[in-house]
Amino acid sequence: MNQIINMIIRQVLRQLINRGVNAGFNQASKIGKGKSAHADADAGPQMTGAERRAQRQARQSMKAMRRVSKF
Repeated sequence: MNQIINMIIRQVLRQLINRGVNAGFNQASKIGKGKSAHADADAGPQMTGAERRAQRQARQSMKAMRRVSKF
């Protein structure tokens, strides 16, 4: 019984930690561009090519980190 409880707790903690890390990456990528965290919603067409490339690179690195964290 104790093993089942520990397994469930580990799964829940892992999910919470992953969400926190992902949220941290998102906030860090927004701050790195010099914009506020809430300015991303209306920044669609006004983004420059460099900003789009930086955003794409941040997404790709987050995907890679998620893949690595599964193992």
